[in-house]
Amino acid sequence: MTKTRATTWRLDRRISLSVLLQLMVLASMILASWVNLQRQLDLLQHDVTMLLQTQKEFQQRLETLSERSLSHEYRLQMGERDRKG
Repeated sequence: MTKTRATTWRLDRRISLSVLLQLMVLASMILASWVNLQRQLDLLQHDVTMLLQTQKEFQQRLETLSERSLSHEYRLQMGERDRKG
């Protein structure tokens, strides 16, 4: 009977160590996934910030082109008036 208890205890201890090891591996995988997700979010935030900056620059260029276009059109109209007048 002592031998049976010793075998059972060893088996339980091995199972407990195995479960503990599996839990540690699972926890490390969860932590690694969390870190990877944070890194991906940081990269996404950087990309969105750069996209917004580029959009602002593009908007400024469009406004400048629009102003130039209006200025040139005004000059053309003045030139046409001078020719007709």
